[in-house]
Amino acid sequence: MTAHRFDQTLAEDLKRADPCGKVDALFDYFQRKGGVYYEEEVTQLEHGLQAAALARSNGGTAAQVTSALFHDLGHLLVEEPQGDLFAEDLVHEEVGAAYLAPYFPPEVTVPIALHVPAKRYLCTVDESYYDGLSVASKKSLEIQGGKMSQQERSQFETTPHLKFACQLRRWDDGGKQSGIEVHDLESYRGDVLASLSAT
Repeated sequence: MTAHRFDQTLAEDLKRADPCGKVDALFDYFQRKGGVYYEEEVTQLEHGLQAAALARSNGGTAAQVTSALFHDLGHLLVEEPQGDLFAEDLVHEEVGAAYLAPYFPPEVTVPIALHVPAKRYLCTVDESYYDGLSVASKKSLEIQGGKMSQQERSQFETTPHLKFACQLRRWDDGGKQSGIEVHDLESYRGDVLASLSAT
């Protein structure tokens, strides 16, 4: 993978802030950077809010709601090329998880790191899942490794947080609907604050 630059401003803001300030920094960053479009239908901010809404409506814990809200944060942190977004895998899932790991427990960050492998896994074990993917998700699957080999599948099935990583992936897929009204970022402040690691 070619070396790419990452936005360090959020990391600096998180490092300096108290718990409430960390939530402020994350929300401010998401609000400022999240206006770019995710695929063709919704912005990154709308996508995150829709995924979080699905997590909440399905009885997700505070950690699961937070994971859903920020699962694609890496897309905003990576300086992605304009034009062909499917030219290279910039491992946004790993970038986002690594940024959040100093401040959130594995219940939040591990599923974020796994939501792309979870897509590959679900495509491997469930053909109907692949058929339901958006056009853009099918394209990105190709550069993300495609379906898993038997060895990859066996290894992935031993991964902690596997079940929720797959659930997060399904909320990710469901959070791409245009014209859907969902609660704003502030409605998730309690979930995010409760999910922060004790310091």
